[in-house]
Amino acid sequence: MRFLTRIMLGVVATVLVALIAPAAANATAGSTASDTRSYHVSWGSYYSTDHKAKASGHVSVDKKRVKHWYVKWVPVKKRVCWEDSKGHKHCKWVVKKIKKHVWEWRYERSYTVHSTLSNHKWQGRSKCAWETFKVVRENGSSYVEQFRNCGRHPRHFSFHAEDAARIYVDVIRGNHHHSTGRHSGWRNVFHAAA
Repeated sequence: MRFLTRIMLGVVATVLVALIAPAAANATAGSTASDTRSYHVSWGSYYSTDHKAKASGHVSVDKKRVKHWYVKWVPVKKRVCWEDSKGHKHCKWVVKKIKKHVWEWRYERSYTVHSTLSNHKWQGRSKCAWETFKVVRENGSSYVEQFRNCGRHPRHFSFHAEDAARIYVDVIRGNHHHSTGRHSGWRNVFHAAA
């Protein structure tokens, strides 16, 4: 009888583990999935002024919730006491500011820009298609990323950007070394919501 009871307890324990483990895994996945959100924004097609270069694509945006720690100065009332020369005790309330480490939830966004650059004229002097991306950060600074396609088949490019407020593209004609002209002008690729 004791042997049969041990076997039954082992079977019951195995069944409980099999039922509880997937539920725990689903609960963990649900909590992390709610902290990160992803979406895509399409852009283009944009052309050089002679329509020999064409660019289009999409931006993948990952929005993640993180704790942001910072120092906050908090006013605190403190009672200060002293003795005068005659030995009498005097006290008064003084307001002092102290440092307090606090946190708040913030969202960090990372961007991946995907593009397809087509070259409709791969022979001759200015036979390359160029695209120049301008990334304007939230603090106002900016930088550029450039890609070229000198072949007859479309080429795919991508780059990663952090803290982008706006992303623009200029589609241009050029040679193997640099762009030469026929600018499309700065066209909107992405504008972060305020």
